[in-house]
Amino acid sequence: MPIKFVATSRLPTAFGEFNITVFQDPETGEEHVALSKGLDTAPTQPVLVRIHSECLTGDAFASLKCDCGPQLQATQRLINDAGQGVILYLRQEGRGIGLTNKIRAYALQDQGHDTVDANLMLNLPADARRYDMCSIMLDHLQVKAVRLITNNPLKIQALQEQGITVVDRVPLTVGLNPFNEEYLQTKHERMAHMYDKGDF
Repeated sequence: MPIKFVATSRLPTAFGEFNITVFQDPETGEEHVALSKGLDTAPTQPVLVRIHSECLTGDAFASLKCDCGPQLQATQRLINDAGQGVILYLRQEGRGIGLTNKIRAYALQDQGHDTVDANLMLNLPADARRYDMCSIMLDHLQVKAVRLITNNPLKIQALQEQGITVVDRVPLTVGLNPFNEEYLQTKHERMAHMYDKGDF
């Protein structure tokens, strides 16, 4: 993937001060972001990392249909408290199917279909995301070993296949509410997302 570094700046946020670094795919114009802290020099220990795919409804509009917004905010707090870490914010809305198709899938979910079946009914994959840009972004930040903040085993596998050492997994269970309980159960039962007993 011909993704390249474009620009970086300091970014004060409600959860602490970070550096924001933008990468771009020259072929598509697609831009991805690394939000990092404590990486002014090459890290000598495994770094807290979260791969977070864009979710306009959850991240910007505080939707209760998913747990994306709470996950993003909890990760910012966690990294700020640790003093070091990275969020790879990937521009692949709706698990890679785009915003329009995501809202179409939401309409099918309103009719009683789960998140997997809704995508399949639109002739779309349950999860179309890619992670090949992650190694380029982490390499730019000189991160070679990570403690991955995730419940998704596919993200662990993707980083390992790119030569990134995943030392351990940091679970993240936040944002459960009556509107997304079935959605999270579907991710656990049909997409192998890792939750602990009693999370639901």
